Amino acid sequence: MDENSALIAQLLMEDEIEMRNRNGEGNVVVNVNVNGKDQSDGGWKTVTYSKRNKKQQLPNVSNLPENSSSDHRRSNGVGGGEANVFRSIEQHSEDRRRRIEEESRRREEESGERDGSKRHSDEDDGESDDGDRGGAGEQVKKVKKPKAKKPKVTVAEAAAKIDAGDLGAFLVDITVSYETRQDILLMRFADYIGRAFSPVSAAQFPWLKIFKESSVAKLVDIPLAHISQDVYKTAVDWLGQRSLEALASFVLWSMDSIFDDLASHQGITKGSKKVVQQSPSKSLVAIFVVLAMALQRKPDVLINLLPVINENPKYQGQDKLPVTVWMIAQASQGDLAVGLYMWIHVLFPMLSGKSSNNPQSRDLILQLVERILSSPKARTILINGAVKKGERVVPASALGLLMRVTFPVPSARVKATDRFEAVYPTLKEIALAGSSGSKAMKQVTQQILDISVKATGEGNSELSREASEIFIWCLTKNPECYKQWDMFYLDNLEASVKVLRKLSDEWKDHSVKHSSLDLVRETLKSFRQKNEKALAKAGNAGDYASLKEADKHCKAILGQFSRGRGCVRSLFIVSAALAMGAVIVSQKEYWDLQKLSAMLNLPSL
Repeated sequence: MDENSALIAQLLMEDEIEMRNRNGEGNVVVNVNVNGKDQSDGGWKTVTYSKRNKKQQLPNVSNLPENSSSDHRRSNGVGGGEANVFRSIEQHSEDRRRRIEEESRRREEESGERDGSKRHSDEDDGESDDGDRGGAGEQVKKVKKPKAKKPKVTVAEAAAKIDAGDLGAFLVDITVSYETRQDILLMRFADYIGRAFSPVSAAQFPWLKIFKESSVAKLVDIPLAHISQDVYKTAVDWLGQRSLEALASFVLWSMDSIFDDLASHQGITKGSKKVVQQSPSKSLVAIFVVLAMALQRKPDVLINLLPVINENPKYQGQDKLPVTVWMIAQASQGDLAVGLYMWIHVLFPMLSGKSSNNPQSRDLILQLVERILSSPKARTILINGAVKKGERVVPASALGLLMRVTFPVPSARVKATDRFEAVYPTLKEIALAGSSGSKAMKQVTQQILDISVKATGEGNSELSREASEIFIWCLTKNPECYKQWDMFYLDNLEASVKVLRKLSDEWKDHSVKHSSLDLVRETLKSFRQKNEKALAKAGNAGDYASLKEADKHCKAILGQFSRGRGCVRSLFIVSAALAMGAVIVSQKEYWDLQKLSAMLNLPSL
């Protein structure tokens, strides 16, 4: 029983340690006298209770199988008849734990009530007249002072404070200091404008919202409408003295700043990591101001940047369309031809892509070209400037696309089709403008001929009619186009039949427009020879019918030539007869006058 007594004492000690740990007393030093023997350390041991170790050392005997229980008891040196001793000890421990937990909950509740009463007491003390703030441990709350609100400054108010004289003096100073560094000059100019607009907050210039909601007519005035005429003239005159290369770099830097800010807005909208933005005064208001001035003064800079804009994805996409439209609108303020050139090469191709299904994008693009073409004397200016830096403002490829969007099949018509029909005649006239007979114009007519023959052969009647008229125009402007036609005649038989039919029906109108008819006659004879050979090899009824119709029209036009020569011969004979008659009549009258003079003794004539 000595061993059992020692084990019981150890279990009771562990229960005591557990209770003390629950009450926050930490480690407990106890005196354990095992087997009644004195220990070398005076009988005192430091014991740290570990619930985990206890569970490992004392498994629940009642839950073990019979065999394992007996084995467990034997391994601990305890016989099977003494199992009830451990059971009573465990029951006693469970009761003590339950009492300890109840005592802990009671103490916590009492502690909470005391804290609450203390808080109420502190509040009462804080509100008392003597100003007693309670115990020394209480902290006094700091009252935050409200920040002084900055006055709101609008773009117009900031622009009104820019003095033209001060700006002019500043530009003179920096020009002297950095005469050979034009890049620094332009950045210093931008910095000056940036300081002027520094009081303007982002809320006063929500450019992204403004650009999305404004029409082109309003966009073109943002933000230069707030700049005085004197300041504008001082700035653009100075910008006009800068080189095109330096301005191109400056414009590209401005575009990067705007598109970086646009990307930051999109990142915040999509929930991505927030991007640190520059102050709105320098990255937005001022940059839009200096960029608009540069584009209006030197619009050709956009043509220089066209390869970069078309090749770099950074400057492409539907989200950047309002900014691109704004930039081209600014350039058109300085040169309508540059504005139309950029519209044709940058914006118009979007109408044939995925964006063509976006009504908002289509409307914005059409608004810009309508504004350009409606400008005073726009037609005369654009026809005279049909070539810009050696490139056609409206090239042959663009004319082909224009024909298709203006003359779609009836089922593909949209609201924008009427607007295309309104601008098409002027754009077509610009595409066909040029000096007849010049080398450049000959190349243009040959390019347009290739495009128009494809459009003529399509199943769209309206498109075919328009394309055949342009085809015949090429023939009248450049007789060499007949040789080109002869080369692809059979490959484009359907289109050739339509053109021959139109020539045959309207030959009187078209014949007078040809500078020489000899090449026309030779080409038609060549067609007849090809028709004869192809008819002999025709494998289907469709080709046979087309060849027969083409040959019929060729014969009819050649017949017009024969009748024309007969009329000329008859006219020559009649003219000769009339001339002879006039001579005879005049001689007869002369003889009669001679006789009359002799009878009257008058001097001879």
